[in-house]
Amino acid sequence: MTQPAATNRAAGPLRVVVVDDHAMFRSGVRSEISAGVEVVAEAADVPSAVRVITAEVPDVVLLDVHMPGGGGVEVIKQVHAVNGDQRFLALSVSDAAEDVIGVIRVGARGYVTKSISGPELIDAIRRVAEGDAVFSPRLAGFVLDAFSGAIDVASVDEDLDRLSQREREVMRLIARGYAYKEVAKELFISIKTVETHVSSVLRKLQLSNRHQLTRWATDRRLV
Repeated sequence: MTQPAATNRAAGPLRVVVVDDHAMFRSGVRSEISAGVEVVAEAADVPSAVRVITAEVPDVVLLDVHMPGGGGVEVIKQVHAVNGDQRFLALSVSDAAEDVIGVIRVGARGYVTKSISGPELIDAIRRVAEGDAVFSPRLAGFVLDAFSGAIDVASVDEDLDRLSQREREVMRLIARGYAYKEVAKELFISIKTVETHVSSVLRKLQLSNRHQLTRWATDRRLV
């Protein structure tokens, strides 16, 4: 019995769609992988991503996690509602456990960080197209921990849902040991605003101080 998908791949280079909200990054990725795969389309947000992916039906979608309109999770959900066989490889600057687990739970076949080299990325794309699961070494541990029960995924999601995106950013930096002044500089906000966000995070998570916050975030592999 023939297998059309495998035949199509053998007939030419793998077809890839690159989804990221930064044009310069998309251009860089295209340049880095063009020797090994064919980039058939690009997209910068959720609606355009869903539109081009369903139209092109590429072998693999390279997908950023954080984008306007709902992020990579929303892209995967909407595309899989139409084509459950579409394969996604997350490519992100984030190495946070909730981002990794979030896209894997909705159907991504792998997750690599943007520090990956061009040849390594081409290899990852090929492996995902062939049905393998591909992760950067540190990130593979998050997935194993989630499936083994070492990370309570449901609890992480429920707790993080209480926090706004900005509160999550502040929480992660504080948990990494940043001083309020350093957080303010990193996020381009005032120290007073940092203090307000920290107070809100502690209240929502029912914690008493930044030391408890650091332990909370470390236990959940968020830093």
